[in-house]
Amino acid sequence: MTAVDLGIPVVPHTTDVSTRPDTPHLVDRFGRVATDLRVSLIDKCNLRCTYCMPAEGLPWLKRAELLDTGEMIRLIRIAVETLGVTNVRFTGGEPLLRQDLVEIVGATAQLPSAPKTSLTTNGINLARYADDLRSAGLHRVNVSLDTLDRDTFRELTRRDRFDDVLSGLEAAKAAGLEPVKVNAVLMRGLNEHEACDLLRYCLEHDYHLRFIEQMPLDPQHGWDRGQMVTADEILEMLRAEFSLTPHSAERGSAPAERWLVDGGPATVGVIGSVTRPFCAACDRTRLTADGQLRSCLFSTTETDLRGPMRAGAADEDLVRLWQETMWAKAAGHGVDGDGFAQPSRPMSAIGG
Repeated sequence: MTAVDLGIPVVPHTTDVSTRPDTPHLVDRFGRVATDLRVSLIDKCNLRCTYCMPAEGLPWLKRAELLDTGEMIRLIRIAVETLGVTNVRFTGGEPLLRQDLVEIVGATAQLPSAPKTSLTTNGINLARYADDLRSAGLHRVNVSLDTLDRDTFRELTRRDRFDDVLSGLEAAKAAGLEPVKVNAVLMRGLNEHEACDLLRYCLEHDYHLRFIEQMPLDPQHGWDRGQMVTADEILEMLRAEFSLTPHSAERGSAPAERWLVDGGPATVGVIGSVTRPFCAACDRTRLTADGQLRSCLFSTTETDLRGPMRAGAADEDLVRLWQETMWAKAAGHGVDGDGFAQPSRPMSAIGG
């Protein structure tokens, strides 16, 4: 396995594969099977959210470092046709900045064993592309929206694009990219007081709201666990105005704990990645825009697929690398542990 050391070797990346079951699927040593592929299409973004990147942006990947259209489609095909992937989520950076996005979505949707497809976006360009994405075969979208206050949006994102995000949400719903999910991160002293407002807004528009605990994936490495608004705090704020009942459906590998709002059928989700980790049921495998495999969002090592692929590797060689990477996956991310080390790559370069 070709591993790229990111400088923080907390968990060894070399694992004995002699005991790996004889299966093409992406199994690991803890009985999990990865069927959900997160594909980061680009590291660039047209916002500068304070918890994600500095005002001046980041050193972006060079064009030659990015997987091209054919390379990206090839790896998705291998994941779906050979490795048992049934869900593909396109992420970034901001995936709507990738000019061949519709082509990649279309090729994925046309695979013989077509997976469920979704897109995570900041929503700014969504109104322009929603119809084309739906026609290409995209099933649904997740849109990031942390505030309903225009001034707070400008302060948080360092851009005045609030109306574009709202228009993107409306366009996604009109195009049939449903359920339309809204991802919100609450930050202490900035927007935490908007928890109930965000839920009320999503209920009124039939969007599915998911609150996400702020994670240590900022390039500044300024994340402070003591400043993070926790899942428990989010639920407490919501219960001040709404009745929340645990959803009876099995959670499975879903990252969000779901709650019926005022008896249902509407729901709200809380993703407690830090305080309520769901690693034991994780079914995700990750591909970065420059062709690196990650077994976990918080991995400190990566496996290079771009290099072997460009050197002429056959599909079966790439399959083996992918299988071995997932077999070496750690039991959990360890964010709450004393030995946790934040990945050197920020969220925008990993993919959400």
